[in-house]
Amino acid sequence: QVRLVESGGGLVHTGGSLTLSCAVSGFSLDDYAIGWFRHTPGKERHGIVCLSTRSGTKYYADSVKGRFTVDDAGNMVWLHMNNVKPEDSAVYYCAADLSGQVCREDYPPFVGSFHSWGQGTQVTVSS
Repeated sequence: QVRLVESGGGLVHTGGSLTLSCAVSGFSLDDYAIGWFRHTPGKERHGIVCLSTRSGTKYYADSVKGRFTVDDAGNMVWLHMNNVKPEDSAVYYCAADLSGQVCREDYPPFVGSFHSWGQGTQVTVSS
């Protein structure tokens, strides 16, 4: 059974750092892409990071490039958030694309392409 569980959200001050974790089970990270998405009230959920472990491909949205990094080991994926800003406040989700498609460095992960989702973790950045 495919399962993703996020953790690590919380309250952080502007300029601070936070690491989100995504524990996956029921599939191998080598085989499927992982996306990180975020959602704020009144806006659509959108992808900010995509990781394809086998190919080593990573995508970062312009809004987080240079501040967020993604890495993985075993059945864990981490989203390292540095120099956070109030606009980074959102519910963050990790999700798996079980179709076998590979992330593209120049194209954001599309919500509709990801089949299995975690429950989300809230990040709040205080100004």
